[in-house]
Amino acid sequence: MRFPPVKPADWSPAQRQVAAEIVAGPRGELRGPFVPLIYSPALAAQVQKLGEYLRFGTRLPNDLLELAVLVTARRFGCPNIWHSHRALALKAGLAPAIVAAIATDRRPEAMSEDESIVFDFARELVGDIKVGDHAFDRVAARWDRATAMDLTGVCGYYTLLAMVLNTAQVPLPDGAAPFEP
Repeated sequence: MRFPPVKPADWSPAQRQVAAEIVAGPRGELRGPFVPLIYSPALAAQVQKLGEYLRFGTRLPNDLLELAVLVTARRFGCPNIWHSHRALALKAGLAPAIVAAIATDRRPEAMSEDESIVFDFARELVGDIKVGDHAFDRVAARWDRATAMDLTGVCGYYTLLAMVLNTAQVPLPDGAAPFEP
């Protein structure tokens, strides 16, 4: 592991402060990408604030938010994000068949209209690093431009986290398989 966990007793004052902010927020603990991010407490603090909004503050329903996260995790080959958000997606009501299709990098066959809109937008954004007019217009027409921007932010945020976790080479929990359907 390139960024082994820093023991709390060894944290700098800045690391202690950002860890306290993370633990006091909706995450409730320092885990996942924040273990390596704590090496740069100023970056961790900003990432934490952005993530708190994108994960807990947008108007996207949880199942659609998690759909976008899974598309992003799969595109950037991040089994850590996949592992934690697969469970969250299923808990939020995303169909197991949709999760299984994304796990094998396929477009799910049976999706609701909303799921299709979010899937297409996220897949274009993380696949092509841009969104075509059709996919953008579908999101804006179904919700609004603010939601299109939030969805863009979700994909960008989880791209950053995938890069952090992949660079850090954070192992999966024992017994977890990469991209389990």
